[in-house]
Amino acid sequence: MPIKKYKPTSPGRRGMSGYTFEEITKDKPEKSLLLPLKKKAGRNNRGKITVRHRGGGAKRRLRIIDFKRDKPGVPGRVAAIEYDPNRSARIALIFYADGDKRYILAPVGLNVGDTVMSGDKAAIKPGNAMPLASMPTGTEIHNIELQKGRGGKIVRSAGASAQLMVKEGEYAHIRLPSGEIRRVRSECLATIGQIGNVEHQNISLGKAGRKRHMGWRPTVRGSAMSPRDHPHGGGEGRSPVGMPGPKTPWGKPALGYKTRKPKASDRMIVKRRGK
Repeated sequence: MPIKKYKPTSPGRRGMSGYTFEEITKDKPEKSLLLPLKKKAGRNNRGKITVRHRGGGAKRRLRIIDFKRDKPGVPGRVAAIEYDPNRSARIALIFYADGDKRYILAPVGLNVGDTVMSGDKAAIKPGNAMPLASMPTGTEIHNIELQKGRGGKIVRSAGASAQLMVKEGEYAHIRLPSGEIRRVRSECLATIGQIGNVEHQNISLGKAGRKRHMGWRPTVRGSAMSPRDHPHGGGEGRSPVGMPGPKTPWGKPALGYKTRKPKASDRMIVKRRGK
């Protein structure tokens, strides 16, 4: 998908780029698949801020996405490719043969008029969902379930794809976009293909206002604060951190400090991401 570059008519426009939206075929979303989306501004059900720097932004409505693909053997026709403000990927509107309408994540190569299906008998082509056990090794996949019937949980953002490396008994080994190799049960569903909107990572926002439209508020440096607000704060002029290692606003080590608690799913990781 091509990217358009804006003319430098102002300092904010200089260096700014955006989507051409050539692949979008329908402007208005399907009303039966919409829900209202209330803004939380990073707060939980108790009103406490759990994600900082969130708030404001353009009003959105939630599109109900079918991550479960639980209509085995029922063919569906791609009626439209649409924009979704809640994710980086594009979504495809599917009209199924039984009259049902659903949204799925739109992979590369899926066009209006194509047919998609889920189940063991589905063909190996983009947009079809099937168990890992039914796929040939080396297949590019996305929207992967971690537990059967729970719906796809990983590899769902624009341009992302994982690869089915090997199948061993009840488990399949999958190489994730991060480089991590992970075991997933072979009965779990995944969708074939790479997610579309591959050029998403090359977009340059150009100005702070576009980030505000997305619901992100400014991030203030700790060194610009007072000592009571941040461990890095205080001092005359520009000061170094002045302590062993940088800290979070709550005094915890910020770089290299292990915060991940042992999880039951750790045993599924064959090779960790990174070097």
